[in-house]
Amino acid sequence: MIGQSLSACHYLDTGQRTCHADDGCEIPCERSGQDASFGVGASWPELRFEVRDDAVTDRLTGLIWCRSANLAEFPLTWQEALDFVAAMNREQRFGRRDWRMPNRRELRSLLSLQTKLPALPVGHPFIDVFNGWYWTATTAAISPAHAWYVALDGARMFYGGKDQSFMLWPVRGEGLGVVARTGQSLCYDTAGQVIACTGSGQDGEWRVGAPWPQPRFEMRQAGVLDRLTRLLWHRSANLTAQPVVWREALAAVGELNQKGEGSAWRLPTINELESLVDCATHSPALPSGHPFADVQDIYWSSTTSLFEPDWAWALYLEKGATGVGQKRFAQFSVWAVATFD
Repeated sequence: MIGQSLSACHYLDTGQRTCHADDGCEIPCERSGQDASFGVGASWPELRFEVRDDAVTDRLTGLIWCRSANLAEFPLTWQEALDFVAAMNREQRFGRRDWRMPNRRELRSLLSLQTKLPALPVGHPFIDVFNGWYWTATTAAISPAHAWYVALDGARMFYGGKDQSFMLWPVRGEGLGVVARTGQSLCYDTAGQVIACTGSGQDGEWRVGAPWPQPRFEMRQAGVLDRLTRLLWHRSANLTAQPVVWREALAAVGELNQKGEGSAWRLPTINELESLVDCATHSPALPSGHPFADVQDIYWSSTTSLFEPDWAWALYLEKGATGVGQKRFAQFSVWAVATFD
């Protein structure tokens, strides 16, 4: 059946607590169909961060971050960032030798989509935060000479050339299992060539996070169950025949419920959409052998961009990126989700 149980979900609450109309003005959340009206995903603890000297434990994920978000002091190329972390471990920086560059899901786990400049939870204890791009250890499968990075000003995630220079924020710890693995198992040099993972410090070497069940997807009468997140997805990944504006996307999911195809379908949050991404693939960036039909390129989420509230978050599925689109433009497609109980 379709219900509201969130047991065993390996994705996070976005932190969004307000709802917004097409023009960005705040509106009541009740019956809006927006992210904040559902509050789905692993819930944040009331006291989320615990400071211990130069490290901060995130009590939501169990990951331990450097309190300074700019230990290197300057932007680094991707390989320089990996080398910096390797040097931290050789020197046993802060008494530890298990620091790593975070993968893309680990870095995104810090984000609050209710805030901006930086897009971190209110009252966070971090220092030296730079409102710009931060590297991850995850290579972009669609272009392996590039790696994923996350913008802390407004929370976008895209990829940049490994020869470019961006910021580094080291992490350590295995976590509590609420953050899933990215799916990446190979490692690449700066030219995009496959290399041995041992000693690389890359996502493909560490492979941290909750492992994926095998098989990951299970066909059910009501839809496709993702056994990793316990989310039930509509098998057709194209609810509308053509791209629509944001309010039409929200309405289309409401109409699906009225047609008797269940009573709890919703437009997914951006974290729910991102949970589908397999970082080992592209075009689309979905796990191989997935059972979905009519997969499109870009999907609306139910999550508003608080950087510019007349925009909403979207998943760029060909690449696996998370970006935004203006709510009033008919640009993106619609995919319905529900919580499986």
